[in-house]
Amino acid sequence: MSEVIFVVEEAHEGGFSARALGVSIFTEADTVAELHERVRDAVRCHFDEREMPKVIRLHFVRDDLISA
Repeated sequence: MSEVIFVVEEAHEGGFSARALGVSIFTEADTVAELHERVRDAVRCHFDEREMPKVIRLHFVRDDLISA
């Protein structure tokens, strides 16, 4: 695997949640900087050295509500 992609959303209670596409990895953090650390750690725990992706991509998804 050359890269793993995470969908990142703002959590209702604050902070961020990130789930990987195609592999079973999920993590949460209060800040973006902390999220970077936790995602890296989760990927290192999930893959062995031979399978480690070279790129971790974070795709931030945000919902904006506007009045009509």
